Amino acid sequence: ALRSRSGRSIINGNWAIDRPGRYEGGGTMFTYRRPNEISSTAGESFLADGPTNEVLDVYMIHQQPNPGIHYEYIIPGDNVISPQLLAHRRPGEPLNGQLGMPEGTSHEDEDLHRETDILTGQSAGTFPVIQPGRFPSHQPENQVPAMQPPRQNREHNWKQVGKTECTTTCGKGSQYPIFHCVNRITHEEVPEGYCDSSTKPVPEEEACNLFPCPAFWDIGEWSECSKTCGLGMQHRQILCRQIYANRTLTVQQYRCHHLEKPETTSTCQLKICSEWQIRTEWTSCSVPCGVGQRTRDVKCVSNLGDVVDDEECNMKLRPNDIENCDMGPCAKSWFLTEWSDRCSAECGAGIRTRSVVCMTNHVSSLPLEGCGNNRPSETTPCNNGPCAGKVEWFAGGWTQCSSECGSGTQQREVICVRKTEGNFDVLDPYECSYLEKPPIQQSCYLKPCGSKWFHTEWSTCSKSCEGGFRVREVRCLSDDMAASSQCDPQLKPEEKEPCNTQDCVPEIDENCKDKYYNCNVVVQARLCVYTYYKTACCASCTRVANRQSGFLGRR
Repeated sequence: ALRSRSGRSIINGNWAIDRPGRYEGGGTMFTYRRPNEISSTAGESFLADGPTNEVLDVYMIHQQPNPGIHYEYIIPGDNVISPQLLAHRRPGEPLNGQLGMPEGTSHEDEDLHRETDILTGQSAGTFPVIQPGRFPSHQPENQVPAMQPPRQNREHNWKQVGKTECTTTCGKGSQYPIFHCVNRITHEEVPEGYCDSSTKPVPEEEACNLFPCPAFWDIGEWSECSKTCGLGMQHRQILCRQIYANRTLTVQQYRCHHLEKPETTSTCQLKICSEWQIRTEWTSCSVPCGVGQRTRDVKCVSNLGDVVDDEECNMKLRPNDIENCDMGPCAKSWFLTEWSDRCSAECGAGIRTRSVVCMTNHVSSLPLEGCGNNRPSETTPCNNGPCAGKVEWFAGGWTQCSSECGSGTQQREVICVRKTEGNFDVLDPYECSYLEKPPIQQSCYLKPCGSKWFHTEWSTCSKSCEGGFRVREVRCLSDDMAASSQCDPQLKPEEKEPCNTQDCVPEIDENCKDKYYNCNVVVQARLCVYTYYKTACCASCTRVANRQSGFLGRR
């Protein structure tokens, strides 16, 4: 942007972008060029012939690394020959006694004249400067006077015959009067040599076509596409502009209502985006039980079907190629019911029973790895006292069913006896071996149990002394060993209980003794941290250490 020190914007001011063209400012005319931003790498440029009559400021805004600014300027030289003097000089005629150069002018000055011409692109007369003393007003005595131009015929003079064509069709242009040499009497045009060239009027600029030009839509360049692939959007700036006095002004949009406004946005697509493709199904889980992982093949594929780098696809839309899989818990435990309340024998030796089942331990804080081969016993001995004997094989009555519900067993005692008067003598079973021995156990089924509470064995106590706890898992299972919610909550076995509530007793080392009678002073002076005193007063230092650890434990 170009702006004067007074704050007047010349090019690209007031947050508006001007079209390339010619703009007046600073006493000169600036040519503003802006190459196509897409097809050209050249930058913008301001160019003016000059000279400028005020200080101008150039502003630049850039969104990429600063490409830099290249600038050139020209200033008038000191050794410039007056064009008026050159106009009255004949070819080959000396100039102030010199051929082509004034006195004292060196070849370096001649080079300077030529360099100035090259820089300005015009004749040296662009900046007419006559140095004082360089061209004396009087002629030396040995100087041949320059010939005066011949007098022109007074029968002819200059006459305005018209004007040049206006530089613009609207919006204030300029035109100049046209003067021709004519006969004063007949007013016929004659060659200009008949008129005195020194009297020819200087054409002065005149304004023309002052009415404003029609407003028009100034269409800016399209922005880059918002997406590098796929359907995106691009924008451009549309301004209502009007030209006046060689300046393009931004005006209110209602002045362009007679024209259809171009679109400011448009869809664009540089190329078809690559997309994610799932090439394989999920693999099997990496573990047979517990939580593992499974994978599948996901690739980024171009619109031509080629596998390309993942960066070519939208990473936010990438399907998962790895995920967790749960194959169920691996740990198992023995689940047990409580022992039956009834002994299988009303008297003598009998058994009590319980149900034992190996099941998966879904929720447990116990370090269980599996049921293993150490199946807990389903029976335990019981004895309700001695029984009276009978003759031969004596079969006692069947005991109550070992289970109040579901499948159980019944027991009875069969002994070899010999009846005596009022008594029975128990004999060795060998004595009755020739007789068929009645069965001593049979199965029984009283009624369906419904749901019962099962529990695991207790875990190891969390502490060896001063009170810990142990846990077990408790489940409600139906007759077919399926999870059930029909158990009586009031009969649910405890899942956690305290253990090892006894105080911790430090181990007594018989070799740990006080070797000095005043070890209490060592303790008071807190010297037990040193190896020598800790050994010499071992018992005293150990006692105070135990007291401190107990105090910290209670805290």
